[in-house]
Amino acid sequence: MSRHYNHWSAEERAVAQIEIQDGKSMRSIARRLGRSPSTLSREVARQGAPAYSATEAGKAYRTRRLRSVRHRRFAQGSELSQFFCDHLVLYRWSPQRDMHPDDPSQRVSHEPIYASIYAHPRGGLKKELEEVLGQSKSTRCLRRTTVAKQTWVPEQLRIVHRPEEVRQRLVPGHWERDLIKGAFNHFCVGTLVEQKTRFVILCKMDGCTADAALEGFSRQLKKLPQSMRTSLTYDRGTELTCYPELMDRLDIGVWFADPHAPWQRGSNENTNGLLRQFLPKGIDLSSASQKYLNHVAMLVNTRPRQTLGWKTPAEAMDKEIAEFRSRVALAS
Repeated sequence: MSRHYNHWSAEERAVAQIEIQDGKSMRSIARRLGRSPSTLSREVARQGAPAYSATEAGKAYRTRRLRSVRHRRFAQGSELSQFFCDHLVLYRWSPQRDMHPDDPSQRVSHEPIYASIYAHPRGGLKKELEEVLGQSKSTRCLRRTTVAKQTWVPEQLRIVHRPEEVRQRLVPGHWERDLIKGAFNHFCVGTLVEQKTRFVILCKMDGCTADAALEGFSRQLKKLPQSMRTSLTYDRGTELTCYPELMDRLDIGVWFADPHAPWQRGSNENTNGLLRQFLPKGIDLSSASQKYLNHVAMLVNTRPRQTLGWKTPAEAMDKEIAEFRSRVALAS
């Protein structure tokens, strides 16, 4: 049998006070109130005064209720709320970032952060906060089920032949590549994401042709140490029909994902979603300079990532380069 408990009302306390003053027993008072005698005894004992007072008992009850309410640390306008807003808007950090791992009093789950953003009053700040969140869709898109047509990709360069160490992200130097296209597909930005560290490189392109892709990716990848550019995984866009020249220039391997299988380049796809905050769809990318793209890449690379144990891609890449140089020094 289920039990239901109701808090004492002001009327019940008044009746209890009058009956106690008249010298009635606890059992008779409890029967009149429809309460258990033990419940009435606890109510009287909680006050701790010589005589039971309904007014004082009510005050003590309201005080206890206030103490029992869990106070919200992430209330709008609080210092903690402002701290999170600053890091979301200025540094584009994720709401899931544990910003105070050593201070439990300052920890907030990402769910209250999301709830606070969507519950925020309409205005410029609300729009600004929503824009820094990842992509959101009202419905999930179904995967394409049509049979893929044969393309120009050689069989030996299909992703199924890629070494297992690349798929499992065991060693650095393996990149995923894609293009972010602007208005009318006239200009684009090349995106490179290192699989293990999630380090991002953005490449200014002079167009969306194979020649533009060859020049743009070659220019940026040449700035990396040879040990950090081992292979490149790409989709089947025709702008990489220049892959033989790219492999020759950079001494790099190339692998092609299957048609309509973006999950095979998951790091690149997820990163493109972050980059769309800075390079939204439909804008003219011809005015996006390499200096601006470097700044965008810096913001993404200094954003702590949950998949890296809340380290930043820049920290992870620096660690990999330092470890490689240490191994080379020991070998020599």
